[in-house]
Amino acid sequence: MQLSDFDFDLPETAIALRPAEPRDSARMLLVRPGARWADLRVSDLPSQLRAGDVLVLNDTRVIPARMSATRIRGASEIRTEATLHQRLAPDTWSAFMRPGKRLSPGDDLVFGGCLTASVVEKREGGEVVLNFSLSGLALDLAVAEIGVMPLPPYIAAKRPQDQRDKADYQTVYAAADGSVAAPTAGLHFTPSLLAQIEALGVHLAFVRLHVGAGTFLPVKVDDIATHKMHAEYGEVTSATADTINAARAAGGRVVCVGTTSLRLIESAADQDGRVHPFADETAIFITPGYRFRAVDGLMTNFHLPKSTLFMLVSAFAGLEVMREAYRRAIDTGYRFYSYGDSSLLWRA
Repeated sequence: MQLSDFDFDLPETAIALRPAEPRDSARMLLVRPGARWADLRVSDLPSQLRAGDVLVLNDTRVIPARMSATRIRGASEIRTEATLHQRLAPDTWSAFMRPGKRLSPGDDLVFGGCLTASVVEKREGGEVVLNFSLSGLALDLAVAEIGVMPLPPYIAAKRPQDQRDKADYQTVYAAADGSVAAPTAGLHFTPSLLAQIEALGVHLAFVRLHVGAGTFLPVKVDDIATHKMHAEYGEVTSATADTINAARAAGGRVVCVGTTSLRLIESAADQDGRVHPFADETAIFITPGYRFRAVDGLMTNFHLPKSTLFMLVSAFAGLEVMREAYRRAIDTGYRFYSYGDSSLLWRA
């Protein structure tokens, strides 16, 4: 398939710059095979679930991964910005740099006056490997002090960050540091909504996929079969795998909150749909024609044109169905992207 198959016109006014308040008051478009659309609220989610279902959530925590830096090369200094992308060692991260073209291996960077790093490798697309002067917890604490929340570029370009983003761009169940982008479908949940869902007899199962900055990189090839996904590290515990397998065997449905949860469960599932413990990187690229193994439902926000995530939802619910769903969402004022509204898709 061609990249143009996943293009659509999106007005700038549809991009949400702040989340709904309260979180679960966001709108939610219900998309079911062969059925009419339904306009709901996220707070209506319990009405769409039933006892024995499993709701799969990604409990990764976003770190303040964007940091301003000064490149020092002899007597020459320039300002630059790093967005940490993937931890490679206790003292080493890969990062996307802006501007990246003016960096070379051997360059020294100073962050906030108290943290330094050396460029040890230069990769494609502005990505570099940085070796820091601190390691482990000491590095984590320095990044937390210096960095800011890595809001997506389509938000950061339109307004400055503030204190609200530290809470708004984090799920209420975030448990483990490691992501440089939020699993945004989960931003809609409140403790009260989760309690209502559990009271129905729905199982909550947590997975962990640390979202990398590669999630924002555009697809640059016309033939999508030649696109290469960035790998991201994920974990599915034996307890979560057992919960999902038992529910499926009893006729329960598996509903993933967010594309990160879905990609991880599908990476951990075998051809028969049985989910196994998983602790590895995944670069799974889901496009129309993919046969889903273990997931029945997907709660997800509205994605960018020509993005790998719009390709994924088109594979899940059908390309023509999603084209029409997105047209309806735009026409009826749904809010798009990370701080936007939600959809609940049932597999075609």
